[in-house]
Amino acid sequence: MSSKTDTEVIIGGKVFTLSGYESEEYLQKVASYINNKVNEYGKADNFRRLPLDTQNVLLQLNIADDYFKAKQQISLLEEELKNKEKEMYDLKHELIASQIKLENTEKNVKNLQLDANENAKKIVRLETELAELKK
Repeated sequence: MSSKTDTEVIIGGKVFTLSGYESEEYLQKVASYINNKVNEYGKADNFRRLPLDTQNVLLQLNIADDYFKAKQQISLLEEELKNKEKEMYDLKHELIASQIKLENTEKNVKNLQLDANENAKKIVRLETELAELKK
């Protein structure tokens, strides 16, 4: 288990001390995300006119919305990954079956070539015997 990290961050112009088992970089990243949301909404005149508690609730709702959309995106990507893995598994098995079929076909071709060679030798031998009988 990693050690607890305390780091000072600035959110909305105020200094806060964040504590957690994450890295300082991560905690700064979280603070930066919150600051970006505060700044994004702070630019809207309609938002700034709202009471502070309403502003906070709207920010919380927006952050929760981002969270649930990201979570949904992860679920979709995990499902897509699962489907791709199944497709890859099926393709590997199809490849193996095709390789086995190819090997068997190559063996059959080799056997047929050997048979053809033996038959050609028999034909030559029989033609020779026939030629000698005609003499």
